[in-house]
Parts: sequence; structure tokens; C-alpha cells
Amino acid sequence: MATPSKQDILQQAQENNVQFIRLWFTDILGGLKSFAITVGELEDALDGGMGFDGSSITGYNDIEESDMIAMPDRDTFQIIPWSPQESRTARMICDVQTPDGDPYVGDPRYILKRALERAKEMGFDKFNVGPELEYFYFKDSHSTEVLDEGGYFDLTTLDAATSLRRETIFALQELGIRVEVSHHEVAPSQHEIDLRFDEALVMADKVQTYKTVVKEVATRHGVYATFMPKPLANENGSGMHTHQSLFTGDKNAFFDADNEYFLSAEAQAFIAGQLRHARELSIIFAQYVNSYKRLVPGFEAPVYIAWSRKNRSALVRVPGFHPGQEKATRMELRCPDPAANIYLCFAALLHAGLEGIEKGYELPEPMERNLYDLSKEELQKLGIQGLPADLGEAIKEAEDSELLQKALGEHAYSRLLELKRAEFEEYRVQVTPYELKKFLPIL
Repeated sequence: MATPSKQDILQQAQENNVQFIRLWFTDILGGLKSFAITVGELEDALDGGMGFDGSSITGYNDIEESDMIAMPDRDTFQIIPWSPQESRTARMICDVQTPDGDPYVGDPRYILKRALERAKEMGFDKFNVGPELEYFYFKDSHSTEVLDEGGYFDLTTLDAATSLRRETIFALQELGIRVEVSHHEVAPSQHEIDLRFDEALVMADKVQTYKTVVKEVATRHGVYATFMPKPLANENGSGMHTHQSLFTGDKNAFFDADNEYFLSAEAQAFIAGQLRHARELSIIFAQYVNSYKRLVPGFEAPVYIAWSRKNRSALVRVPGFHPGQEKATRMELRCPDPAANIYLCFAALLHAGLEGIEKGYELPEPMERNLYDLSKEELQKLGIQGLPADLGEAIKEAEDSELLQKALGEHAYSRLLELKRAEFEEYRVQVTPYELKKFLPIL
């Protein structure tokens, strides 16, 4: 689809009685930031962007070099479905620039664009991704009181959120986002709405929109939706299984009819890259202290660095091939969670895969056994490592990672590490209710 012209957008705004435009961009942790302009400012914004102070944006520049420009991407103009009919609000996703018009190196969207540029230089036109984001509904943001006691795929009165999901899907469709499937997940009050796969940059924008819509619809119904990875101690956490493939033109670069797994040499090296670099990228796809409460054996989240075709306990799964479905050949990385910064996540995963292709990494044999059933000794014998056990370990891995520096660029890399060290230090000194309950009466 051709990018709309400035006139097209101004006309759309006029025809739909748009009065305000929200300009969206993302901070280094994946938080969506926004400021609104009136429709009278739209033409100027489309020509030269709108200035803002970046000094208070997490991970952006210090106060002495804080002037930023939000440059709207014309492909992202959409009317917000829940805005009042008599004075509509639209949104546009922005690229962040410096005052002289250069891309801002700390903008996560630009970091993903750089990764896609590397793929293009290596002959891959498209990096297709299909993330599956799970989330919980709770009564409010201060407790974990569930709305239902439903389980996986339940369709009963236990699933109190069916109407919330339905309204969310309608809103997503109005925003031009195609939904494939929605259902109740394994844990009580846990849900999933899967988006149709798309090119990485488009999909990253869609994910930011999706998370906003899920939360907005929940709020309008007086409940709270959260993408926190592990809000309930004894239930499964929320994951973001991420399906990935590379295309050259219309050809899926991952498919090879002559390979026993139907995987091309590029696909094998790409998967090997993500496996080899998984520990150092952990700070990206599992970026919070809470993320590591999800990544423990026994709660469906994979922690062992291996791949398989059927075994869901491995980090990477390659879905089975069906004749005539060459374009669907893909890998699924099962460790990311939905609290990740989606732009940085896609960028880091792509760099890891491309590194594998560029350096000819070899893919080990698949592990079809349930890895949760193996002892520590058996895992060691097989040479299977686990992901970092907590954010502190993930930080140590990231500190030694050349790949992560390459993927993020020096500015974002150092800012992210700074923020994560502070988070882990703050967490480390907490005295939790668990400790008081367990030790206070006996020590």
C-alpha cells in the first residue's frame, strides 16, 4: 500500500471531523509516550515534525541536549475508535529526530530500522514476525483479584472477559489491525489475542497499539488489564511467543524442501544465532525483575537453550511443515514476555539471527525430550544451558555482549544497563512479605 500524501491525511482529518492528533513515540523501556496537537497544527507537523523536551523521557538525552523532534510517520494515521464522534482524535506514530533532522540514536523505532537495514544489506527484504501477547484482567491495578476462574480455551460463564475481548478485537479492526484468534489462556483471568503476522516495523507499531487498546477497553469497563509477566505466584505467567521468518522478495528464505526439517541453511544459522546469544539478549526479551519469576521450570515458560519441532519446553520451536505451506516455515522463540520493548526485542532478535547467518553458526541437533524431566547432571551432559536466573545475572551477560552493543548502539546500550542496574539494586534490598512470614517468627 502506498504511503499517503500530506494532502491525503489532511483530507482524512477533515472528512472525519478530527480535532486532535496524538503523536506517539516510545521510551527505552517500551513505555508509550504521547502529546496532542490540534488539527490546525497537523500540516506543520507533517512538514517538519513537532518539538518536545526529551530530558524527562526514560533513557533519552540529558537536559543540556534535550530538544527533540517528533516526526509523524504518514503510514500510521488512524482515528482512535473510542474518541467522541463530534470531535474525533487520531493518532500518528513518530520517529524521533534531533533538531537538525537526523534520526535520534536513542529512539527504539530507529534501532529497529537499523536492524532491518542490516537484513536488507544481507539480501533479506522482509523480517516477518507474529508475536502472541498474553495478559491478565484484574478487578483493579492495586490487587490481583481475578475476573474468572477459567482455564485454557474455556468458553463458559467462567470466562467473564469474553465481551472485553470482543470489544478489544472490534477496536483493533477499526485501527486496521488484523486479528487471527482470541481465547482464554491457562491461568485464571489470563487471555490472549493473536495478531496476523506482519513485517517487523509495522508489527512493532501494531503491538504498541494493541497494548494500549487492551488497557483502554478494560478501563472503560471498570477493570484493569496488565502485561506484567508474572502477577500470580502459583499460576503461569504471561509470555509473548514470537514467530519469525525472513523473506527475499516473495520467497521464504527459511524453507528448503530437501532438508529433513525443511529448514534452509539460512534458517538453521538464524536459529543457531538466537540460541547462542539468548543469555546476553535476555535483558531485552525479559527486561524486568518480575520477568524471571516467569522463567522457571514447571510453569510452561521455556528456560533451556535448545530447539525442537514438537517439544514446547525448548527455547525455540519449529512448527511442523505442511505441503503447500512453504511460506509458513518459521521459528518460534518462546521466552520473550509482553513487557519487553517490542522495537528493541525485534531488533535484538534480528541481529542475533543475522549474526548466525553471517558467521555460519551451526545448529545443534533438536531436543525432542521434555527438558523439564532432565536432571541438572543430564542437562550438563547434553551441553544445554539455561537462561539467566534473575535480572542481575542477565545484566552481567549483557555487560559482556558485543552483539547487544551493536544492536542497540552505544547510547541506548549504556542507558539501558544503567536503568536495569538501578532496578535490580532497588529490588535486591527489598524485604518481602515472604521473608517476614518465613523468618521473623523463627529467627
